[in-house]
Amino acid sequence: MKTVAGIFASREAATRGLQHLRGTGVRDDRINVLAPGTADAARVPVDDAEQPGIGTAIGAVVGGATGASIGLPIGAAIASLVIPGIGPIIAAGALGAAIFGAGGAAIGHRLEENLTYGISRDELFFYEEALRKGRIVVLVQTDDESEAEAIRAALDAAGAERIDAAREAWWIGLRDAEAQAYAVHGGDFARDESIYRRGFECALLPVSRGRAYDEVLDDLTELHGDVCRTEPFRLGFARGRAYDDARRARIDRAA
Repeated sequence: MKTVAGIFASREAATRGLQHLRGTGVRDDRINVLAPGTADAARVPVDDAEQPGIGTAIGAVVGGATGASIGLPIGAAIASLVIPGIGPIIAAGALGAAIFGAGGAAIGHRLEENLTYGISRDELFFYEEALRKGRIVVLVQTDDESEAEAIRAALDAAGAERIDAAREAWWIGLRDAEAQAYAVHGGDFARDESIYRRGFECALLPVSRGRAYDEVLDDLTELHGDVCRTEPFRLGFARGRAYDDARRARIDRAA
């Protein structure tokens, strides 16, 4: 099982994208949505069957559309959660309802959960970033790489941004500052950037949150090998932790 993600800039674009997916033959039970919700929507219960208010909650996600019109059956699993640092979200579809656990913690805290749903834990932070910016994340589960590539093409045609592109744009926005920070330590950023960046991004993983480098080192080494014990990785991890702490502090002040 492999999951393909697309990010839509608006609710209207997501509605069109979901309709496009259905038009290309994607089954309802393969389509999942993560979207910013509302304070009211956050009180909708989680259930596998239709509940009072579900149609309204889905409508809040996609600008007044009903669940059926965006390509998901009204009876799809719906989770409404308040995610720390993001706010209320609505997760529709079996995977959408499972990706955030109780208390709004993203999956992936235990190593064995990696790829449980065909999702790399490396992508979870970027789903959160998209939601934080008011964007809609559409996730489609596929059986193999051939089907996954066809879904990527369908999402591209519907105007979705690929998660890899969002990730690269995010790093480009940080790169100059990180190069300067690394130079302070006498490092060659051009040579070490890939390792430094891996350390930076690993600090943002669910498995790393609230844990110091030494506490998470064994877990990260199991995921990425001995590169995690190198100086570029360690310095990148430290900067990633500082970045995440500062971001969360800004969110708390704005709340």
